[in-house]
Amino acid sequence: MRIPLILMMVAGICAAQKASTQELLRMARVRDAGLEQALRDTLGADKIQKGTAAAGEMGEFVWAVASEKGPSLQINREAPMPAFQAGSLWVVESRLKTGTAYKYTWIADGKPIGGANNLPAFGPDSYVQAGAPPGKLTGPIEVPSTVYAGVKANVWFYVPAQWDGVAPLAVQVWGDGQQFTGPRPGPWRVLETLDNLTAQKRIPLMVNIFIQPGTGADRNQRSIEYDTVSDAYAHRLLDEIFPVVAKSVKMRTDGYSRAIQGLSSGGIMAFNAAFDKPEEFSRVLSWIGSYTALRRSAAHPEGGGEYPTMVRREAKRNLRVWLQDGSEDLDIGAGYWPAANLGMANALKFKGYDYHFSFGVGEHNNGQGAAELPEALTWLWRDYDPAKTSQEFLQEPAEKDQPVWRVVELNRK
Repeated sequence: MRIPLILMMVAGICAAQKASTQELLRMARVRDAGLEQALRDTLGADKIQKGTAAAGEMGEFVWAVASEKGPSLQINREAPMPAFQAGSLWVVESRLKTGTAYKYTWIADGKPIGGANNLPAFGPDSYVQAGAPPGKLTGPIEVPSTVYAGVKANVWFYVPAQWDGVAPLAVQVWGDGQQFTGPRPGPWRVLETLDNLTAQKRIPLMVNIFIQPGTGADRNQRSIEYDTVSDAYAHRLLDEIFPVVAKSVKMRTDGYSRAIQGLSSGGIMAFNAAFDKPEEFSRVLSWIGSYTALRRSAAHPEGGGEYPTMVRREAKRNLRVWLQDGSEDLDIGAGYWPAANLGMANALKFKGYDYHFSFGVGEHNNGQGAAELPEALTWLWRDYDPAKTSQEFLQEPAEKDQPVWRVVELNRK
């Protein structure tokens, strides 16, 4: 038994040692002799072969690819950057502006290696900072529903370390909340961002409620909850989920002190809840929102695709809205996401809403929304006064002076 045990110990010692992101970046800067092996061990041979291998921190990145001929790296629509050789690999090291996301593609002999890849460039407010104590996460708590018969959903809530346990907290709801409650550092760095902005007093003390879509007999329960244009999900929040959280946390009840966030179908869920009940939710954060016909009904034959017209034709609600989408978002039978979000932005502008539209180059993912989260939350909660219970949200003068959003042809000759 001693020989196999010794062999196992030797194998463990000889196993590939992953390098930290900081070490990879340092090695790339100085063209370290061990860079090739460190990249292979850390980023993985499969990703390197496919052209999807990248690592970065605070806006500095290193990319690696395997290619017979010297490739170049194109980021967004900028001029391709030449690569340097590290053994049998090709590498690019560069710095990008933080607070947004990028699309990158390796090109060799005029042809792409693999597809386009999306890369969030997180800024300092998305990383753990000294002086920003972490909040407390509670959950999951299983909450049954009568609004949706036979459905249950997991709920977490997160309170700031600065809370005294007495003062009622502002409220922020997160659709698809299970994505943001895992171990740190999370891929989207939501908890880190909340801690930093709270410590900097750029957002108020608030309870963040993370809600997983319900599970039930219908496998499309998420779409039923999120894509349906109705008041059902708002009632689920107000009548079933909020009372559970309120057993442990004192919560503000005024819509002025409530925000709601969602991505994809969750984006339309967030806007739908606020548009239907602006007295309950006045601040909306929508990432890659599905303002499309994913779920039709007799009342709304085109589902969420009707929202740009509804916003224009119906009475203006007192809302503040941050929209985000990317030019490479989905184009399927239910609709074309970039056009839908452009339509929403122009409708909000036309009607005089206090809105911001962040339009990038990304596909249907969280990258851009997560990278710009510190900016988005700061904008959404700017000028918040806990002594108030209401405020009229007016379109900013700088936005009024801007032209409407337009489309230009970029991908055809």
